[in-house]
Amino acid sequence: MGWARGLYSAALQLLAPLAWRRLRREHGLTDPRPLRLGRIPATPAGERMLWLHCASVGEVQAARPLIAALLERHPAHRLTVTTMTATGAERVRALAEGRRDERLAHRFVPLDFPAAARRFVVRLRPELALFFETELWPNLLHACAAGGVPVAVINGRLSPRAFRGYRRLRPLMREALAEVDWLAAKSPADAERFRALGMAPARTTVVGSLKFDIAPDDEASGVSERLRTHLGRRSVWVAGSTHEGEEARLLAAHARLRERHPEALLVLVPRHPQRFDAVAELCAEAGLAAARRSRNEWPGDEAAVYLGDTMGELLALYGAADLAFVGGSLVPVGGHNLLEPAALGVPVLSGPALANFEDVAEALREADALVEVADEAALAAALGRLFDDPAERRRLGEAGRALVATRRGALARTLAGLDYLLPSECSLSASGR
Repeated sequence: MGWARGLYSAALQLLAPLAWRRLRREHGLTDPRPLRLGRIPATPAGERMLWLHCASVGEVQAARPLIAALLERHPAHRLTVTTMTATGAERVRALAEGRRDERLAHRFVPLDFPAAARRFVVRLRPELALFFETELWPNLLHACAAGGVPVAVINGRLSPRAFRGYRRLRPLMREALAEVDWLAAKSPADAERFRALGMAPARTTVVGSLKFDIAPDDEASGVSERLRTHLGRRSVWVAGSTHEGEEARLLAAHARLRERHPEALLVLVPRHPQRFDAVAELCAEAGLAAARRSRNEWPGDEAAVYLGDTMGELLALYGAADLAFVGGSLVPVGGHNLLEPAALGVPVLSGPALANFEDVAEALREADALVEVADEAALAAALGRLFDDPAERRRLGEAGRALVATRRGALARTLAGLDYLLPSECSLSASGR
């Protein structure tokens, strides 16, 4: 074991009590504790396995096109998708149920202790390991390399903030990145930041962002259509993936908006399910009547807020809106996926905190398809202006949808790169080999 990974592993062991406590508090320890130590059932002999790791629900959503393509291109394989969080687990299970495909399954990723990582990889026996975006776990990467499992980092991104943190651990990151066979970087800037941490340029390809390959499925489109029909002529805006400290500002903006547009409805979708009840209380404290989707309540004329307190329906809710505000941007979180509403042709609004999606935000700015606001007062003013201007709403929505359409293609480039690590059965069949 290299000295950097040795120090890292020793530090993990010392901090183990804090790691378990944080896991329970932030992510919900819903699974038996041994599973977090890699004590999973072994893949049966003769069964072929692929492994994709995503951090949480947002990454699972972004990886949906990749998941579908992997299952299609590798019909003889099963696909295990791991997450750190319980919300991510729910999303994977919902995907599996929606696809009615028993080959797609979820497991929780083990904590990155050396023995747990080694045990997990040995028992799972994947033929290919894919780590999504910034999920760089040194012991898991080493366990794959030691087991002869090819490793790819997919949709690889490093925000400037993440890069500054990883740069302090450069010896450890250099050792970890040496275990990666291929990096599919999201942008030239991301590729350069990975290179500065030790990733070999010869094993790096800039493929673009998989987030541009997003597309709503028929089920989501059906939900959008039913909701939009029910709401009739009401002015509807969705605030998606919101965080603590942000909802109160959004409710204040909505109260201001309703002074000019008393029929306006806010569809409020908190990022974390453990906060659903707290957000419902915030609505009551603000004097805004709320209907809750989890209770099958439809927002009648008396409802000012429709609380989207379900999982996996954000795209469907965006699709029913006239305008969409993407959360995590009025508080210092760094924003969330601006492309989800843009792909649907829904005008996109955001706060100023966009560090995690700065490249996407810049592309939307260049296309004149993003409305940025500094605070809740500016948000209320922007909403009112856009509700009064249907032509501008159409222009913004069309500009966002056109941008997404022109930037698609990362999925095809990613799959082509993966064929060098594990040729798909489809390509083998087509070539007659």
